Amino acid sequence: MRLLLDTHVAIWFFEDVGLLTEEARMAILEPNNVSYLSAVSVWESAVKQSLGRMSLPEELDVGAVRAGFQELPVTWAHGRAAAALPALHRDPFDRMLVAQAAAENLVLLTRDRLVTQYPVATMLA
Repeated sequence: MRLLLDTHVAIWFFEDVGLLTEEARMAILEPNNVSYLSAVSVWESAVKQSLGRMSLPEELDVGAVRAGFQELPVTWAHGRAAAALPALHRDPFDRMLVAQAAAENLVLLTRDRLVTQYPVATMLA
C-alpha cells in the first residue's frame, strides 16, 4: 500500500505515536508499504511554526528522512486537481493533500472528517 500522511498524522507519528489508531500505526510501520510526506506538509508546519501556532523539536522533513518516508513534491497537475475539487474544505493545505492522494493513487491517512468526504482513498488515523 502507498500512503500519504496528513500533516497532523506525521506530527503524531514523530511526537506521540499513541495518538494514531492501531491500523494507521501498523500501516506506516509495515515494511511492504511506502509512506509519503508531501512538501505541502513541510510548508504547512513551517508556516504554523513561524506564526507561533506550533512547536516541533525538528523539521518534518528531517523526521521523514529518518523514518524512511518518500518525498512527494507538488506538481502542476496537483495544482490543477486541487483547484477542481468541490468546496468541502477551505484549508488549502488539506485540499492539496487530497489532490495529491487522488492524482498519485495514494491512501490518505487522516483524522480530518472533512477530508474523508472527498472521492479519495482514506484511512482513519
